[in-house]
Amino acid sequence: MSTGMKLLIGAGGVLLAWMLLPFWFVLLVLVGLPVAAYLMLDDSQRRRLKGHARRRSIDH
Repeated sequence: MSTGMKLLIGAGGVLLAWMLLPFWFVLLVLVGLPVAAYLMLDDSQRRRLKGHARRRSIDH
């Protein structure tokens, strides 16, 4: 599946949730899921993720 298709499906899911669920709940899920996923990483995985982001910002 292409990246564009993944983004389209994700955006459609967010719009659908926005219409069916309360605003605060959708916002909580949109912010809470990435934060929870980051906090579940161990130290070496966080270090690798930060290194990847740092290299990417220098290149571009």
